[in-house]
Amino acid sequence: MTEAYNFIAAWQLFPEKGTYDRGQRPKSGQYRIEALDGRKALRITQHWVTLEDQACESTFTLEADGDVHQFEQPELGDQVRAWVAGAAQFSIEFFKEGEVNLRVTHEILPNGYLKVLQEGFELGQPVFSNTEVYHKQLSVLPYSASVSGAVIKPTEEGMIRHKALTAMEEQTNMQLMQIRQQIELLALQAKEIHKRKELSMLVYGAKLNFTPVIGQTYYLFEAKDGSYLLSMVSPKEWGSATGPYKAFVGAVQLLADHTWKGDLKNYINSTQTFIVIIKLLNKHKLPRRVVSKFPVKKDFIFFLPAHFEMI
Repeated sequence: MTEAYNFIAAWQLFPEKGTYDRGQRPKSGQYRIEALDGRKALRITQHWVTLEDQACESTFTLEADGDVHQFEQPELGDQVRAWVAGAAQFSIEFFKEGEVNLRVTHEILPNGYLKVLQEGFELGQPVFSNTEVYHKQLSVLPYSASVSGAVIKPTEEGMIRHKALTAMEEQTNMQLMQIRQQIELLALQAKEIHKRKELSMLVYGAKLNFTPVIGQTYYLFEAKDGSYLLSMVSPKEWGSATGPYKAFVGAVQLLADHTWKGDLKNYINSTQTFIVIIKLLNKHKLPRRVVSKFPVKKDFIFFLPAHFEMI
């Protein structure tokens, strides 16, 4: 049924967005609208779970052609009329003894949500208005929602389904959380390894007059000519912040995997590391083609010596 295309979906309830003059706010719920093949008929199925964890269900079929039809669910009415008014409104009226007993207005909001307004006019009862807001369902859970003014008792099948789905939801959410935590941990580990690799390239490009020992701490300085030097003497032992050098870069420690760790106070970045590597390669007059794996900008190629080429 093309007229009701925008409404045909499974809609998940926002319990906290609803207002209820009659009935209690459900714990969760779903409102499903389906088109039946070859007819202007719609099947509307409501599932909801009460605050007491009772699973309830209501299903009915109607012709959305604007005419009044007989209806066989006395708790709602003995006649029904439904029609689609444009792309954003779909209404249903339930009648009892020729009088409108319940009106349900569906409206597609500008943000894509579905608002369902239920207005009750039952003879001898106060007029009531319940409003519910739904979003299109993206998860596999068919929870649902609507108290709709009708008194419908929980079904045993609904209880079994609700318990099974609740258990499944808890288990899958727990597994997804574990995977998410593992991914976050791996991302942190990868970031740390990348940081150590970048620092190690800088240290190995520095002047070194001794054999470093694993686990020992050394001190990286920048010389006045822009080169780097690794020293066993700390700035404190030099008696000044920088010793005889231009700047103290930071303390570094050699790890068992021959990478270096240390806090250089954001002194280095990818471009500085690349400069050190280029100086080192140029010093040893390596072959013409050099493959770079560092995330430097393309315009950085202008800093390369003539006999080097980035690919």
